[in-house]
Amino acid sequence: MKRFSLAAGIICASLASSSALAAECGRVTIADMNWNSASLIANVDRFILEHGFGCDAELVPGDTMPTGTSMIEKGQPDIAPELWSNSMKAALEKGVSEQRLRIAGKSLTDGGEEGFWVPKYMVDKDPSLATIQGVIANAKLFKHPEDPSLSALYGCPAGWNCQITSGNEFRALKLADAGFELIDPGSGAGLAGAIARAYEREQPWVGYYWAPTAILGKYEMVKVDFGSGVKEQHFLDCISKADCENPQVTMWPPSPVHTVTTEEFASKASGGYDYLTKRSFTNARMNQLLAWMEDNQADGEIAMEHFLTSYPDMWQQWLPADAAKRVQDALAAL
Repeated sequence: MKRFSLAAGIICASLASSSALAAECGRVTIADMNWNSASLIANVDRFILEHGFGCDAELVPGDTMPTGTSMIEKGQPDIAPELWSNSMKAALEKGVSEQRLRIAGKSLTDGGEEGFWVPKYMVDKDPSLATIQGVIANAKLFKHPEDPSLSALYGCPAGWNCQITSGNEFRALKLADAGFELIDPGSGAGLAGAIARAYEREQPWVGYYWAPTAILGKYEMVKVDFGSGVKEQHFLDCISKADCENPQVTMWPPSPVHTVTTEEFASKASGGYDYLTKRSFTNARMNQLLAWMEDNQADGEIAMEHFLTSYPDMWQQWLPADAAKRVQDALAAL
């Protein structure tokens, strides 16, 4: 009888604790953006907030501008897990200053990453190829697919914003003087295919790409160091402009990628908000997860289960021990 009473007491205490968590957090809406990394993070947040903190968590469709605007003007959704904040920097700063929004932290630790890349197998053979000086000195390795007298550097597809920046970087580095031609790959698929073909044949390749992406999760690439550091103001004032007359050499500055919440959510759900301040992915890890999603044709929900099952040492660091235990128990019940 004493054992029964003790067990009943433990169950009642557990139910009371869960009820208290649910009452604190309440209903939470999370923007599920229409690209893989954001959808994965949104699903991870939904599962952890629901099972770790007792939230009534729900995913709602989202995209950068409409989600950010709705959070500022209507207070919904409660959470944007992966917001590329440069795209609406002034509006977000105003939302924070008016105490409508809070920046919880970086969803991508490294930010959005751009650059010129070479395959790692090339750098393993010749470490100088990790620098632009090494690439220029070995220009003849990078054979042009149509003109053997030229070298090829693959740029960004026509019509994309990165066509402007990669073209201006090409001019700033004076790569035409070194015998290079900037090649338009025609599409994102064409650019990815060029990397895949080169990698599978272990052929030389150099060109523009960005992270986090499935391609950089499948194929290990090294970002070429221009030796210039980042001149952010020049990048914004000239490199990013189509009419940049005198481009100077600079690395691409990282694009900040933040988790943003409403002030109401941050105030009422302190445990859930604290989790969001700690939850962040490196580009290397996200590249791997995106490659897994592509290889397995997985959506954000399936990828969430894969991540939580495969990387407990990572996500458990984001949570207090009791919340981590509740999430682990919920995973085991799937």
